[in-house]
Amino acid sequence: MNALGYIAVLNHLRKDMDLKLENKSALISGSTTGIGLAIAQTLAQEGASVIVNGRTEQRVTQAVDKIKRTNPDAKVTGIVADLATKAGIEQIVTQVPQVDILINNLGIYEPKGFFEITDEDWLHILEVNLLSGVRLSRKYLQKMLEQNWGRVIFISSESGFQIPVEMIHYGVTKTAQISLARGLAEMTVGTAVTVNSVLPGPTRSEGVEEFITQMGKEKGISASEVEAEFFQKVRPSSLIQRFATNEEVATLVAYLSSPLASATNGAAVRVDGGVIRSII
Repeated sequence: MNALGYIAVLNHLRKDMDLKLENKSALISGSTTGIGLAIAQTLAQEGASVIVNGRTEQRVTQAVDKIKRTNPDAKVTGIVADLATKAGIEQIVTQVPQVDILINNLGIYEPKGFFEITDEDWLHILEVNLLSGVRLSRKYLQKMLEQNWGRVIFISSESGFQIPVEMIHYGVTKTAQISLARGLAEMTVGTAVTVNSVLPGPTRSEGVEEFITQMGKEKGISASEVEAEFFQKVRPSSLIQRFATNEEVATLVAYLSSPLASATNGAAVRVDGGVIRSII
């Protein structure tokens, strides 16, 4: 079954299963494209009131419009704020003081050799990938605990488990997210609040699409051949031998966001295509 067929099956199953997200509010950081946008679309389909976030008015408006085109009844709003900064966090919290579901999705990556990674590079990627989630969780988790229901999910990566030598600083931030999520989960003992991290593997994001297209042009081969070569040489441990779709990741996130996932807490849940060679 190809990726589109798999997505169709997932959507059919999701329609038959009520995730009980009606009237739940969800904020997804960095959600104008890729996995973040797919999460926003999926939660909106499940009836949640979704807040899309990005740094520019144009990208936020485009994301909101895209969700409404596929789901005219979607309860979706957009907020422009740079959540890698303290000012951006204060801005969004002022507009949205409380949410039921927080998806810490904002993240960047940059292939760069260790000896070329400057202090400024380290500080920037830590602030974007890690501190954005620290700050948002600090603002929203306490209110979830007070109301005795909530979901906090960090979109980490298999790179937090298998640190990529070509971008060690990225891997370190993803490991830190997993540790942060587990630590925060320890604060939820005896409540109906859960904190988990999700570990996608290689996923067909906007950046990956551009990479595949560019590599194909440079080598004079098709996009499918570039993808096959990637999994032969770069991620040979993948069991699915293809990039996961944003929707496949989003489906797992939607489940973990729901009341149905009440017994999953403090977990690092993999949607990595089997890239990580581990039985636990």
